[in-house]
Amino acid sequence: VQRSPLIPEMATQEVQLNETLAHLKTESETLKSKLEEERAKLHDVELHQVAEKVEGLGQFVMKTRRTLKGHGNKVLCMDWCKDKRRIVSSSQDGKVIVWDAFTTNKEHAVTMPCTWVMACAYAPSGCAVACGGLDNKCSVYPLSLDKNENLAAKKKSVAMHTNYLSACSFTNSDMQILTSSGDGTCALWDVESGQLLQSFHGHAADVLCLDLAPSETGNTFVSGGCDKKANVWDMRSGQCIQSFETHESDINSVRYYPSGDAFASGSDDATCRLYDLRADREVAIYSKESIIFGVSSVDFSLSGRLLFGGYNDYTINVWDVLKGTRVSILFGHENRVSTLRVSPDGTAFSTGSWDHTLRVCDDCYFFIGIKYNQNLCTFNFTPCAPDKPPLSLTATHLPKYSNLKKHIYRST
Repeated sequence: VQRSPLIPEMATQEVQLNETLAHLKTESETLKSKLEEERAKLHDVELHQVAEKVEGLGQFVMKTRRTLKGHGNKVLCMDWCKDKRRIVSSSQDGKVIVWDAFTTNKEHAVTMPCTWVMACAYAPSGCAVACGGLDNKCSVYPLSLDKNENLAAKKKSVAMHTNYLSACSFTNSDMQILTSSGDGTCALWDVESGQLLQSFHGHAADVLCLDLAPSETGNTFVSGGCDKKANVWDMRSGQCIQSFETHESDINSVRYYPSGDAFASGSDDATCRLYDLRADREVAIYSKESIIFGVSSVDFSLSGRLLFGGYNDYTINVWDVLKGTRVSILFGHENRVSTLRVSPDGTAFSTGSWDHTLRVCDDCYFFIGIKYNQNLCTFNFTPCAPDKPPLSLTATHLPKYSNLKKHIYRST
């Protein structure tokens, strides 16, 4: 049997290719190490050290005002309408529901062709919602005042990925939408035509989350995924302009700081982290040894002083962004907190859980001190939302702590 002369040549080419790949990997690791060294040179002080002279936050007071029941399985995603009243949620039961958060009424309900509807978003105008999941598509449903209208008949399939849809977000108009997927990519689509406008390649595994920069003229967004990376993208060029890789496990959630100069991330490594885009580095880690469960969702208060984190141990931890300390733990859900969003005006936030419910909490205050005047004591509270007035409670005697809590909840 004659041996083909091509076989040794092919083997030689394969060896050379492997050697080239190994050399490129080594070179990339060297460059990455040099970048980290340059970043470390600028790391002169920690955020909590800079904030030492900033006044600390007192005891956090907040109460669940509404419980939204209607999903038949795990709530996976939710989003607020710009009107600060309506909420859209999606669930493992294959349903997408539009709620009136004031009355808890269901205004619209859509049954998707698949279960695990993992993403949903409200359009800026409030006239449409987008959703998707295991069907690999992003579908847009226009909303109308007629609550009996068949929304499924008006469905428009906008985006198509090669794997599940993990997140979606309208840009600053109803005409474009961003999506992320388990196929490792993000994409920008034209809603009217369904045309792909820009694709974003750079993650080495499933992309789990994204968030658009808050500026109305902003052309960047951040994404996080199973490769432990958080990437910042330029929507015009499709290029990754910054990348951060300090988490030790999957990044489940990312959210821009209100000013747009930083963003937070939540991960299965049980930490939340803050990245400053101007400093090009991680500036804070929010964690405690007692917290061992992953973070599923994060969001900032309107002022940016608080960071809310939904955890897999059924709790919501509230962090002081500047000092890096936990200021409160909120309970109520009976299963994993899967999604969390602060309302557009900052006066409330809503959470969704694997216990099939959504909860809306509002009127949050921080206890800032007690003033005594003879036999009267006055309890002073400062609001989290800037347009809320301060709160004062006056009592003729100092009640027990358990009674004090009841007084506070009644007054808020």
